[in-house]
Amino acid sequence: MSVDILSLWDFGQPAESEQRFREALTTATPDEALILQTQIARSYGLRRDFVKATEILAELHPQLVGASAEANVRYYLELGRTLCSPIHPRESQTEEVKTKAGAAYTDAFNLAQASGLDYLAVDALHMMAMVVSDPEAQLQWDLKALEYMEASAGPEAKKWEGSLRHNIGYALHLQGRYAEALDQFEQALAFREAAANQAQIRVAHWMIAWTLRAMGRLDEALVIQLRLEQEWHSNAQPAPYVFEELEHLYRALGNSERADHYAAMRALASS
Repeated sequence: MSVDILSLWDFGQPAESEQRFREALTTATPDEALILQTQIARSYGLRRDFVKATEILAELHPQLVGASAEANVRYYLELGRTLCSPIHPRESQTEEVKTKAGAAYTDAFNLAQASGLDYLAVDALHMMAMVVSDPEAQLQWDLKALEYMEASAGPEAKKWEGSLRHNIGYALHLQGRYAEALDQFEQALAFREAAANQAQIRVAHWMIAWTLRAMGRLDEALVIQLRLEQEWHSNAQPAPYVFEELEHLYRALGNSERADHYAAMRALASS
């Protein structure tokens, strides 16, 4: 495909991304247009308008016959994401919904694998972790995605490493395997630093500090979270999850006054 989808995405700004996709439609081939519209559907999903996302995909479905493998893979990926993703309300994630989403992700993976679309194959594998609830099952899907990425010669597939190690670390953390989780988060940080994405670097540091707190290494965690507070403040962005961690850390350290301060800050930032 001649259109670079990743360059058009800013996942933190889905509305602006939609506009870039719509601008690209003006010079797109029919197959490129189909792919771009799957991403427009995704932009609505990221804004939690799953009804609109589903409507767009329903309109695209009759066009899949004769379309490229990439168009079909991206369709099934977004179909799965309209059903099951981390941003869906928990009450909507029934076993029936997860089964349908898993089928869509499976279709996406099988076709991507057969077509040599490694970046999308890894995407499908990592989304399979979303349709299971058990942290060990989530971990196994994330490890499969990492193994597939590491075996790929495609440079695009390698871009998944930071996200995959983040997810693996998270699943390990949920199982209380903190030392292993810390190792994964530190590897994720190294990848993020190499990519020089400051927002993702801060998230990686937060995950490390979160795990250090769980390990009882409170002073180390506190240093990181206080630095993150200043960095987010310098970017004029509220950081409720940093405030929440600082509240937990100060309570664990026996400083109720500072803990109450950050509890109030978190409430204000979240309102």
